[in-house]
Amino acid sequence: MADTNVSPPIRPTHIEETVQSITRLHAEHTQNATPLQRTVDRMTALLGRPGFIGVLTVIVVGWIGLNLLAAALGYRPIDPPPFPWLGGAVSLLSLYMVVLILATQRHEDQLAQHREQLSLELLVLSEQKTAKVIQLLEESRRDNPLIRNRVDQEADAMAEPADPSSVLDAIKEIHAEAGQVSGPTDEPTVPPSV
Repeated sequence: MADTNVSPPIRPTHIEETVQSITRLHAEHTQNATPLQRTVDRMTALLGRPGFIGVLTVIVVGWIGLNLLAAALGYRPIDPPPFPWLGGAVSLLSLYMVVLILATQRHEDQLAQHREQLSLELLVLSEQKTAKVIQLLEESRRDNPLIRNRVDQEADAMAEPADPSSVLDAIKEIHAEAGQVSGPTDEPTVPPSV
């Protein structure tokens, strides 16, 4: 049996700050949504629940059953077979569902773009920090009298932070060359590490 008096482990400050930043990004995204966007999001969430399929099935079966029962009892059915009103209603409902889903997806794509931008900026920053660490290690190695001084060209190259523009240009160039050599293909080409 687990001890309930044990306090949860304390997270390092940098982890707390990262979690809070991501939470703030999501909160701002939700707060910046218009009332219409929030309504559309709620409706899409409702449509995505398994219960919606059950309710929709009950409505369709009930509609068909009531119209068949009315015909069997000698009454004029509201929507006789092949149920054209039901078909129209289902088509209209499908159209609305597609529009709701697209609107929700568009709203969620905005959040994904913010996360992508954040990830890209953090990756570039991380690469710059790594280059600085390599620079400091190489400087420490050169200054340490106990270590034989030598030239490490690979470490010198890695100590220079990559220029994002030149990396992007290299990727474009490799893609262009690959397209000229093999012709247009549907398969994406993967550039070698830069």
